[in-house]
Amino acid sequence: MLAAIIFVATTGCTWAQAPPVFGPSGATAHRRFMEWSQARVWAKLHRLVLDELGSRGELDWSRSTR
Repeated sequence: MLAAIIFVATTGCTWAQAPPVFGPSGATAHRRFMEWSQARVWAKLHRLVLDELGSRGELDWSRSTR
C-alpha cells in the first residue's frame, strides 16, 4: 500500500495508472491515502523521520528556510 502511494506521489501518474505489482487497486490506494491524510499520518511520519535524523546528527539546518 505504501509503495503504491509513494509511486503515485513521485511519478505524477494517476491512481488508476498505478501498476498492479503494488497489490491494491488505484481506488483502494487512493482511499487509504485519504484516510491516512485525514489522520495526519504523513505529518507524524515526517516528524519521526526528522527526529531520527536529528538524533543521529544527520540533519543540516544551515540551509533550511521558513
